[in-house]
Amino acid sequence: MLRLAAQMVRFRKGGFAATFVALAAGVAVLMTCALLVESGRRYHGEPGRFGATAAVVADRELRVAGPTVFGETEYTTVALPERGGVNAALASTLAEVPGVERAVGDRVIALTPTGAPDLPAAGHGWASAALAPYRLVSGEPPHADGEIAVDVRFADHMGLAPGDRTDLITGGESRPYRVSGVVEADGATGERAEVFFTDARAARLDPHAGRFDAIGVLAEPDADRSAVVDAVRRMADGADSTTYTGDERGLAAQPEAAAARAFTLQAGGAFAGYAAMIVVFVVAGTVGLSVRHRRRDLALLRAVAATPGQLRGMLLAEVGLLATAAAAVGVPVGLFATGYIRDELVSREFVPDGFVVRGGALSAAAVLGAVAVVALLSVWIASLRVTRIRPTEALGEAAVEPGLGSRARAVTGLVCLASAVSLIGLTGATDGQTAMGAAVGMLYLFVLGIALLAPWINQGAARLLAPVLRGVWGDSGYLAAANLRANARGMVAVLTALVLSVGFGGTVWFLQDNLQRQTVVQSRDGILAQHALTGAAGLPASATAEARRIPGVLAATGVRRTSVVVPGELEAQAVVAQGIDPVGVERTMDLGVRSGSLAALRPDTVAVSTAQADAAGWRLGDEAELWLGDGTPVTLRVVALYSRGWGFGDVTLHTGTLAGHTVTGLDDQVLIRTAPGADGALADLARRYPAAAVVDTETLTGDIARDLAVSGWLNRLLVAVLAGYAVLAAANTLVMAALARRRELSLLRLAGVTRRQVRRMVHAELAGLLGVSLAIGTAIAAVTLTTIVNAVSGERVPYVPAAGWATIIAATTALSLTATILPTNHLLRTPPIKDMSIRE
Repeated sequence: MLRLAAQMVRFRKGGFAATFVALAAGVAVLMTCALLVESGRRYHGEPGRFGATAAVVADRELRVAGPTVFGETEYTTVALPERGGVNAALASTLAEVPGVERAVGDRVIALTPTGAPDLPAAGHGWASAALAPYRLVSGEPPHADGEIAVDVRFADHMGLAPGDRTDLITGGESRPYRVSGVVEADGATGERAEVFFTDARAARLDPHAGRFDAIGVLAEPDADRSAVVDAVRRMADGADSTTYTGDERGLAAQPEAAAARAFTLQAGGAFAGYAAMIVVFVVAGTVGLSVRHRRRDLALLRAVAATPGQLRGMLLAEVGLLATAAAAVGVPVGLFATGYIRDELVSREFVPDGFVVRGGALSAAAVLGAVAVVALLSVWIASLRVTRIRPTEALGEAAVEPGLGSRARAVTGLVCLASAVSLIGLTGATDGQTAMGAAVGMLYLFVLGIALLAPWINQGAARLLAPVLRGVWGDSGYLAAANLRANARGMVAVLTALVLSVGFGGTVWFLQDNLQRQTVVQSRDGILAQHALTGAAGLPASATAEARRIPGVLAATGVRRTSVVVPGELEAQAVVAQGIDPVGVERTMDLGVRSGSLAALRPDTVAVSTAQADAAGWRLGDEAELWLGDGTPVTLRVVALYSRGWGFGDVTLHTGTLAGHTVTGLDDQVLIRTAPGADGALADLARRYPAAAVVDTETLTGDIARDLAVSGWLNRLLVAVLAGYAVLAAANTLVMAALARRRELSLLRLAGVTRRQVRRMVHAELAGLLGVSLAIGTAIAAVTLTTIVNAVSGERVPYVPAAGWATIIAATTALSLTATILPTNHLLRTPPIKDMSIRE
């Protein structure tokens, strides 16, 4: 049977080309997603400054209990946005573990070299140099507060040697330091250059009093390392901290590695989910259409005594061979695409430069298995009707278009549509990721329902459009309406692919536009101040106080950007937050307060967006339980609810609440509202703080828009790839449908229909089918987009750029015309009598 299948593929290359293209493209898309996930799982960063340790104790993740299902409590693990710390007293406890030589606490000091602000760097206490270990290349360790040791990267970049002086910005102030020594360590690579202060100086510069960023455990040379690690892990678990060993030490050394890992796992998984659904639709439709177009061949084999099992075996073998060939093309394309995406992610700072694409065998096996199962199942289902009929009825059955479909198919389609409609209410009643998930489910249920009901939709549309087609195209329109009505089931794959491309592309593409627009508009409308003091190295709280003392300044508000972890109905998640000094805030920013007042904001209170309040079930006056960015649990009373959560973050805290709980401990900007004539004094204020500048708030809004454009690139890429695949599938099926009409068009020409009339008939058919597809796809996109935008932003009418929607419609129309007209013209160039005599 395999030999027969190979011969069929060999001698019918054109008939199998569409199936091969759908399979190869599907493998490439899924391979890219799966490889991104696999690379994320394998990525742990570099141990770097912890290279000599047996274990590292740190707090980089928060584990939150969720709902209980069947007696089992579900837990959510969230990466801490601000890097959690460990109690400094734990170092002494770990040092007493048998087999431990030393337990050294490591502090991470945020700093910026004044002479090279673009050089990423971090400071540490000198004792932590032993964890790599760093060794002196020249000079000596720092002994006084005004001395530092720097690594080779920092020294080479700045052109420094022992005895030279340099300025560093720490805590929002620039201070001079003398370089006492230059150090290096084997394998201590990373994204940042390292600077070492004395331990006493590092403790004073660290805003996290009484805590270390991490504790590195050095084992004695002859100690049993596994026993040491087990003992350390037990003590760390008792202190609610995590023990990192082996390659996982890189997650403690490079928090950006943990963030990159979480990002790639989440992004790759989400993309894979979207892609898998589209691949199922496309592959199933293409394979099913291919089998339908071969009904005459299969009927002939049944008439010459081929058994149903033999035919199904042959069809399965054919698809198996095509899947193997598709894998040979799709897997390398997926590898190349993943490498390109990795480079783009690095250039846009989604992942560090050390992130590499790893693996491939596991991803390839999973993708090939999934695609093969879908293809084989699709061909099995499509072959059942043809192979079940009796041999004497086979040819007669093949000559007539089968019925529209079974009652089960119709009922299932109606159930899918009803379920999609029900999700409209669920999406509107939820918020955030829950609403997004419900909207995606609604989108796919709509498409699945349309795919199942497509035969009835096609036939009903043909009857409805018949007068229009006859009025515009005359006799050719009459033939087109008759063909659409008779071939209602044969056009199912075409209708589904077109609806999917328009509905999915329109929904996801314009959703990104709406989210970006809401953020920019809310930020622009909500900032009442005319000026903002910004600092690349951060601003101390004294900057806000000094701004308020300037004559002509009406109000000044320090703003500190962060994220907090909030509970949800299904899982906890990190949300954007801000810390503000509320004195005079009503004159610098308008959050759109709906109830309560920002004037009541204190270190023990919180203001939240209405969307976040609804998601968490909080009301004005409630006690809100959440976690700060470093994992510290807090219970705060809700004193205000506001509507502009996209522009300012879903949670607004008092700056005092964040003291000691952010990485830098500094403000990001100070919003300043002035009376006319105070601009000169503001320029003097900016000169008092290193790397600071005064900008107008319109520039600030423009920066936000550019940042959003960068972050939105990934979603744009998702839409471009997946919608492009759906459109490719639509073109693929249109070409298949056109080439399969060779005998039909030849018969019409032999009956006296001219080439021009045939072309007009094909144009009329395409116009009818395309019009129905665009109408349904547009309706699905409109319902889904309106529902999700209303849920996440409160806007009842989504923002849809006319040029963007026109582009989607025009591109779909142009591609459909090309995919239909070119094959039809090719068929019309052959004498009709010749086409009637050759095999189908």
